[in-house]
Amino acid sequence: MKNYPDQLTRVPLFDGVDRGELEELLDCLGARVRTYQKGEMVFREGDPAGIIGVVLSGRVQVVKDDFNGRRSVVAAIGPAQLFGEAFACTGAETLPVSVRADTDVSALLLDGGRITGACAMACSAHGVLVRNLLRIVAGKNLILNQKIEVMSQKTTREKLMAFLSAQAKEAGRDRVAIPFDRQGLADYLGVERSAMSAEIGKLRDLGYLEVRRNEFRRWKPYE
Repeated sequence: MKNYPDQLTRVPLFDGVDRGELEELLDCLGARVRTYQKGEMVFREGDPAGIIGVVLSGRVQVVKDDFNGRRSVVAAIGPAQLFGEAFACTGAETLPVSVRADTDVSALLLDGGRITGACAMACSAHGVLVRNLLRIVAGKNLILNQKIEVMSQKTTREKLMAFLSAQAKEAGRDRVAIPFDRQGLADYLGVERSAMSAEIGKLRDLGYLEVRRNEFRRWKPYE
């Protein structure tokens, strides 16, 4: 892991872990780095659960395909963020979702069982890691509640504006760059891309939005 010291120190999972202890800790967790090309599957639905991933560079999407092959984007995960941690913590046997590389990706893979289980080496950093993981899982739960609120909206326009409002509130500014292209945003909102694009055009023409690729700015509040 000597090639990734700067990236790892920015990962919330390792907050409070001394840099000198990090290498030994990663060995304890069976850490390994893997790279994936855009569109490649990192995990597939039905794969054994238990591996926690950390994005070092690039972005992955957590996706769910229904019986008819329609894809829903559950979450977009960027650098320093985790994926797969909830299933590792619950002890699930298999994954109910897939993880797909949305760009070229470098990821650190950790044995989740070695984090949630007793540490054979009784290292002090292990307790810090468990506390950090608990905080991260709790934060992800808040994000999931936010998505439920967005998805509870009735129309494509209401879902879109609820999502953008939440993004703006989180960023603390009215201009936000979202982690999706148009198809990814439609899959996240659970709507048809053509209908969503039409609504974006109407909202822009009405003066509610300024749009530039994946960057949105709210000109005035939507009611």
